[in-house]
Amino acid sequence: METIDWKNLGFGYSKADYNVRSWYRNGQWGEIEVTTDEHVTMHIGATCLHYGQESFEGIKAFRGQDGKIRVFRMDENAKRMQRSAQGIMLAEVPTSLFIDAVKKVVKLNEAFVPPFDSGASLYIRPLLIGTGPQIGVKPAEEYLFTIIVMPVGPYFKEGFKATDLVIYREYDRAAPLGTGKIKVGGNYAASMVAGQRAHQEGFSAVLYLDAREKKYIDECGPANFFAIKGNSYVTPRSESILPSITNMSLRQLAADMGMKIEERQIPVEELSEFDEVGACGTAAVISPIKRIYDADHDKEYLYGSEPGKVSVQLYEKLQGIQYGLEPDPYNWTTIIE
Repeated sequence: METIDWKNLGFGYSKADYNVRSWYRNGQWGEIEVTTDEHVTMHIGATCLHYGQESFEGIKAFRGQDGKIRVFRMDENAKRMQRSAQGIMLAEVPTSLFIDAVKKVVKLNEAFVPPFDSGASLYIRPLLIGTGPQIGVKPAEEYLFTIIVMPVGPYFKEGFKATDLVIYREYDRAAPLGTGKIKVGGNYAASMVAGQRAHQEGFSAVLYLDAREKKYIDECGPANFFAIKGNSYVTPRSESILPSITNMSLRQLAADMGMKIEERQIPVEELSEFDEVGACGTAAVISPIKRIYDADHDKEYLYGSEPGKVSVQLYEKLQGIQYGLEPDPYNWTTIIE
């Protein structure tokens, strides 16, 4: 293995030693297979290629100060992938298979779990695709569940530093009652045009409004949105955003701090009333936001160039649990033996 510069990792693909796979054939899942091959051979008529029968998840493993490797809330990722499978008629991966596969692939690649003080982690990417051929819009009869891993730094290159977001009303990420609530590749493909424009114009991400009325905050493309307003933790309720496991965890931690939790529609005008705002998700954990620019109305909302006090508290508490530095009263982490 080449020497890895742990402290300067970006967020992107790199090859670890092994990945794991299981095939769904003849109505049942097979054993977990281990391979060093980075490629998948499939039929040219596979439904993932023609009809987007594809779902993925994102999980992280952390090496603690005690040297132990902890995986964060993978049971919730298993449940979310099952909901995605129901949404686009994939074969559901049983929770036991999902967890066994995660444990196996992390253990096989433990040399790629970054050291404690590096600020990096091991990113775990479960992928479920339809591999059976269908030319005609119907679900496949064969599926592949596979997991790859790679060491990563922060998703937003700024790390835990405040960034800028932009609102464009001419783009939708996902439709109400469509696939916005499940984690499928098409949602991310739909966000690329707006995301590329945002990057070219100097923003880290797009803050999407609801697709139906363009009145309410939805999410930040690759992450959920949250805000601090007085003693309240506020996050959108919407028919078209992905339920973030990180956001769910932050809501619990905020409640533990005595804060009121508000999951509701957030009018875009309310951005002027927030003390702090941020994006949250597995890849970013928390990315504080210093400015939101409404491109259509040439209006900006400013929140300060440094992360807010509550965002810092939540970030440190969540990372403390993930790295084993804080008590884990909810048993969110699993130690890989």
